[in-house]
Amino acid sequence: MKVLLVNGSPHPRGCTYTALKIVEEALNNEGIETEIFQVGIKPMTGCIACMKCAEDGKCVFKDKVNEFAELAKDADGFVFGSPVHYAAASGSMTSFMDRLFYSTYVSGQRLFRLKPGAAIASARRAGTTATLDQLNKYMTWGEMPVVSSQYWNMVHGRTPEDVMKDEEGVQIMRVLGKNMAWVLKCKEAGLKAGIALPEEEARSLTDFIR
Repeated sequence: MKVLLVNGSPHPRGCTYTALKIVEEALNNEGIETEIFQVGIKPMTGCIACMKCAEDGKCVFKDKVNEFAELAKDADGFVFGSPVHYAAASGSMTSFMDRLFYSTYVSGQRLFRLKPGAAIASARRAGTTATLDQLNKYMTWGEMPVVSSQYWNMVHGRTPEDVMKDEEGVQIMRVLGKNMAWVLKCKEAGLKAGIALPEEEARSLTDFIR
């Protein structure tokens, strides 16, 4: 089994990465393979609603979104991490998530359906719960079981060294990794025991004006 951890920070070795590494170590200790994916610092446009993904099977923009979508095909679980920028996920992470979830769904792929996911937020001080609310919405929209820890999935600190001093935050990340591993193993055991995944239903889309 493999979990992909997404670093939505422009800093490849910053506070968000530090939090993800704690989760990663806990997963590895449980025998789960991992990979940290860096969204990076190159311009990341938002979705332009061109609907080309429905025709091409991928997003029209050739960047990290399509690269990650390919990796996601073989992944069993996901952790999406972002720093807090103005009480929200980073701009790059927001564009990445918008286009990733929309393009893979519209193109007929179900890369995330019934695969466990978790969100984590990193901040110097505040805005973490708003960021978690934002990131969790992608997963609940995508029919993903959302994995939690013993408190909200956040760490605090201005530097990676500060994050490691946040004893509660470090523990939350560690427990999150353990809980993710447990959910993955339960799913695997269920499938081996003959418990099939729920049958997917076609979405019934209605507009509020009707």
